[in-house]
Amino acid sequence: MSTQIIVQAGEHPRVDCPIALPWDLPETPQSLRLGSQTVAVQREGDTLYFLPLPLEKGERAVYEIDDTVSETRVDMKLDESQLQILVQDELFTIYRFAQTPARPYFWPLYAPGGIPITRAYPMRDDVEGETRDHRHHRSLYIAFGDVNGTDNWSEEEGHGFTHHRNFYQLASGSVFGRFSSLSEWTDAAGAPLLTQNLTVTVWNMVSVRMMDFEIRLSPVSGPVRFGDTKEGGMISVRVASSMDVPRGGKIENSYGGVQERETWGRSAHWCDYSGMVEGKHVGIAIMDHPDSFRHPTYWHVRNYGLFAANPFGLSDFTNGRREGSYTLEEGETMRFLYRLLLHEGDAGSADVRGHYLNFACPPLVERADS
Repeated sequence: MSTQIIVQAGEHPRVDCPIALPWDLPETPQSLRLGSQTVAVQREGDTLYFLPLPLEKGERAVYEIDDTVSETRVDMKLDESQLQILVQDELFTIYRFAQTPARPYFWPLYAPGGIPITRAYPMRDDVEGETRDHRHHRSLYIAFGDVNGTDNWSEEEGHGFTHHRNFYQLASGSVFGRFSSLSEWTDAAGAPLLTQNLTVTVWNMVSVRMMDFEIRLSPVSGPVRFGDTKEGGMISVRVASSMDVPRGGKIENSYGGVQERETWGRSAHWCDYSGMVEGKHVGIAIMDHPDSFRHPTYWHVRNYGLFAANPFGLSDFTNGRREGSYTLEEGETMRFLYRLLLHEGDAGSADVRGHYLNFACPPLVERADS
């Protein structure tokens, strides 16, 4: 039996677009071949993942099974307090889950070319030119400011905590690296409120850096109310200070809003923050998947560098016209799906719109056996 994999671009060009294909065959190919070029393949359970070669609008590519072994990888390196994630032997980010003041976070976070795209403060306080406000804005993190009345957003007196408990998946590979972790949200006294199952996938790409987040929250006992407050971000970034809007940075969203006045408190499919870091023009986009809770999310994004997806703070965002609190009942799960794209240039030159279409509506793919 011979097998082919057929990818159809559809109505848009496709670049840096991860593909997931159901795979029930016992054999797992090493790679796929298109003409003289090969792409790596990685299997997880009954799904085959690969990164197809770029496709033009309307183009159809037919891949053959191949046995070429990829020499590049995404690697997960775990020790007692942190998880290093490397893409093609270069450090991409570190997930710091132990001995943290309030909750786990990712720092540093590097754009293509090894450019640090998030602020180093308060992890470091010796970086020239950095701002020193909001010490709870720790690079890249997950937090919210009213969970049954507990503040699990700030690091002020009486704040809540997110405690890492364990990793239950850790995979390195030629197409992606992935980890899944279990954490617990507690009040200030340590009483458990929520379990957090976090899965992060980092794709093996060079021209951009891309990571996907699946965040699942479930009550530990009894209902949990998420209050209506702007103080939170189910995914939150504090960009490098040189990217702040007063220093020449730019905020853009999916419907064309620019800067805080046109993007803060607005719902949008994606939002992007770009600017200059170490003489390079770089940016970071957060994309909200159609299957994510309350899609399209609202954005708590500020000219001073904060960048967060917040689906609850509607009273602040709509000047009291809507109310955004939500009660998650015992036995229910709240699910958030985000893609982060770290790129060169601004949202337009990086084609964030095209990347969002890859995320929300990937190309058609099928297997043909003969």
